[in-house]
Amino acid sequence: MIPYLKSFILNSPGQVISYADYIRIVLYHPELGYYMKEQPKIGRKGDFITTSNISEVYGRLLAKWFFHICHKTNLPLSFCEIGGGTGRFAKAFLQEWAETIKQPMQYFMVEASPYHQKLQKELSIIHLQGLEELQGFEGMIFSNELFDALPVHVIEKAEGHLYEIMIGVENGELIEKQIPLVNPNIVAFLEESELTLNDGQRIEIPLEMGNMLREISQALTKGIVVTADYGYTNEEWMHPARTNGSLRGYFQHQMITNVLHYPGEMDITTHLHLDYLVKKGEQENLAFVAKWRQDEFLLKAGILQELADHYDPNPFSEIRKRNRSIRSLIMPGGISEFFHIVIQQKNLVLDPDELFEE
Repeated sequence: MIPYLKSFILNSPGQVISYADYIRIVLYHPELGYYMKEQPKIGRKGDFITTSNISEVYGRLLAKWFFHICHKTNLPLSFCEIGGGTGRFAKAFLQEWAETIKQPMQYFMVEASPYHQKLQKELSIIHLQGLEELQGFEGMIFSNELFDALPVHVIEKAEGHLYEIMIGVENGELIEKQIPLVNPNIVAFLEESELTLNDGQRIEIPLEMGNMLREISQALTKGIVVTADYGYTNEEWMHPARTNGSLRGYFQHQMITNVLHYPGEMDITTHLHLDYLVKKGEQENLAFVAKWRQDEFLLKAGILQELADHYDPNPFSEIRKRNRSIRSLIMPGGISEFFHIVIQQKNLVLDPDELFEE
């Protein structure tokens, strides 16, 4: 990967590339990209963990909630997951569906990674390479940690001026270079999102988020969009703790603050601009319904009802492990405190109070 990157940079205009170009290469290059390689990425043998991999309860609960939504709205029983990873969420969802709901349904999976496609091959799902194959879709489109893995630009304010942080090569090493901000799309994003940086502040600019929301809206004729991810509101972005932005890597479950390390060998992620997700969605005909912290959403969806209420003395039994997993999803300080669930709708009129069973 490093020789390829250096050659790519040295042959680019000004011998620099944006962080967005860098992330796109190191994560999504067809042969060298992290997500495209034949190696574990999620779980103990990988580099990071996701909510859907903590417990099968997450997928099972979402299956029941999805059925409730379809019943309320008369939507077809069609579910589309974007970027399913190991397929653990889909497996749990489909198991719950087969055991308790027992109605014909379609489960679509948009998955570009050949490695993850192989892991998902035993599932009864319809594989799609991209959202463009999903035109005219009616149902629910779900993603878990999709937007945080999209390429982002990085900008910084110094002495009252805005700069884009670019990637160059010096003495054979990858380095950052501060270039006066000239990208009109970034300027437009700042104006549209109503973000004003403080002097010395660095922040990621998710231009790809708008493109993804547009693709989702174009694929969806009628239905619900559910986004599970971590992010900040504009007010939270302005907190002094966010001065250096949120871009980081995960390598063998260790957080790496300099994402120029281990190119092609580690995950790279960034927090969402939650206010922009809602605002841009509205522009793409995805009307905002509600936003919750993930633990709040899971409680509303009935996760406490999943707790086994009888005692099992064996701490390693399936019941005890399941109960521990449920608690880890809703306890203060757990992973769900850092995630949000954003719900949007298209060509529906669904009140937040109708989202859950009474």
